[in-house]
Amino acid sequence: MVMRKLNEFSAYQKTLELYDLVVDDMERLQSFGDTMRLRSQQIASADSICANMEEGAGRWTTKEYAQYLTISRGSAAETQGRYGRMNRWLPGDIVQDRIERCNEILAILTTSISKLRAP
Repeated sequence: MVMRKLNEFSAYQKTLELYDLVVDDMERLQSFGDTMRLRSQQIASADSICANMEEGAGRWTTKEYAQYLTISRGSAAETQGRYGRMNRWLPGDIVQDRIERCNEILAILTTSISKLRAP
């Protein structure tokens, strides 16, 4: 897959939006000094969703691309899970929105991976 096609992939578009929201959300937590590692991990996992889609798009085979989408899916699940644990620092409506966004990304990736791996 070439980058042009990747930019048209709805999961990738949603992931870029999510990444920007994650960065904004983590900036809100800066006043909580004990969250530095948590913030860093959340930004890294959101970035990993994007980065693995990008790396997969640069691979030669469908099998490799599907593998990188699978890694992206794992990072989306990680990002989602961590948001579920951030409800003590972030408002509930923000947490719920981010979890729902992750669910959308996970659903698209799951369908895409299944199609790519189908015989």
